Amino acid sequence: MKIALIAGTGGLPPRIANSLLAEGRAPVICEMRGFASEVAGDFVRVPFRIETLGTLLGTLTSLGVEQVCMAGAVSRPDVDPGAIDPVTAPMVPRLMAAMAKGDDGTLREIITIFEEHGFAVVGAHQVAPDLLPQAGVLTKTTPPPMDATLNAARSALADMGQRDLGQALLLRDGVVIAREDTRGTAAMLRDFSGPSDLDDPMGSLFGIVGDVIEGAADWLSAADAVLASQGTGAILYKGPKPQQSLLADMPLIGPDTATQAAEAGLAGIVIPAGGVMVLDTRQVVAVLDAHNMFLWVHR
Repeated sequence: MKIALIAGTGGLPPRIANSLLAEGRAPVICEMRGFASEVAGDFVRVPFRIETLGTLLGTLTSLGVEQVCMAGAVSRPDVDPGAIDPVTAPMVPRLMAAMAKGDDGTLREIITIFEEHGFAVVGAHQVAPDLLPQAGVLTKTTPPPMDATLNAARSALADMGQRDLGQALLLRDGVVIAREDTRGTAAMLRDFSGPSDLDDPMGSLFGIVGDVIEGAADWLSAADAVLASQGTGAILYKGPKPQQSLLADMPLIGPDTATQAAEAGLAGIVIPAGGVMVLDTRQVVAVLDAHNMFLWVHR
């Protein structure tokens, strides 16, 4: 059965493409304008815009595609009314109404449109089921009792689901100290990491004119240090929001997440079994073990 991979950014699309190749199924790679994927190799490639979604559907049909898998990060694009083609125009009211409901509503509507045109939409976790880790503690370090933390995480995710915002949060002693926003998990973790000249261009500026504004620089550095220290001993919890579609937007963590969590001084990571994919579990565990952190896949 021929499959198209709607490939966004990040490490997941190459992983899915390789899984399909291992099965002898070379996917058609579809990349939306402005979100080039990291999928390398000699694939049939179909670039598209959201304004030409109808044309994309017709192209995939002509190529004999029967299944579609959506993988990778894609933020909501700006829509250019002048670029909407005649085939897509009838879908515009549906898409605009869906976009008003948020990211999850938009993805659900796009999935419905694909299905209405005869495509079976499959999740990345269905193409590569080994991305879903087994339940249990996968690291040498084990987590402390955290019933209060899990209860607080579930409550916070329910609230985030109502606002269709974020899939991750930081907690300490059963209290939420940060929630993921539109910037993503990595940005939330960076907020709790120590300052560096590479990450903070103002840091370089202060270094150059430090003698002139030494007091101001010291004050700002102290403020960064206070924020960074707030991550010490906290837990990263990541999971799907209630009622979230997992076909196109199942949460994901990987080695970068583990490294960022270590840089923020966290104690560990908790994810629900069957609800979060892990890219390169072995490397994630290696990073966490090196920092005496835990990864708990809870039921």
